[in-house]
Amino acid sequence: MMDKFVLKFLWLDKSIAVCLDQKISVDRSIPLTEYYFWPQKDAWEEMKNYIEENNWIIQKDAVILLNKITEVINFWQEASLSQKKDFQKLEEKFPDCLFIGHNH
Repeated sequence: MMDKFVLKFLWLDKSIAVCLDQKISVDRSIPLTEYYFWPQKDAWEEMKNYIEENNWIIQKDAVILLNKITEVINFWQEASLSQKKDFQKLEEKFPDCLFIGHNH
């Protein structure tokens, strides 16, 4: 499934944001959504609404995407500040996601 889509996370100290891109080749993708921020808003709910509005995203893919967002947000919430700055470990833990941050 992650060969069709890529979740991109903006990884910050006080918030996290997620957007969804569609892969068009191995190293290229096109954005489908804006960044949805958490905890300012419910990023998971905003992504769920986007997916539901776009019925070409099949249910199986939707579940995988939303579960991955939950995993990453939970990790972000539980991570210490030093863990939040360790992008190598982050990319090892979530190899199918892209992370962007001020220390990356």
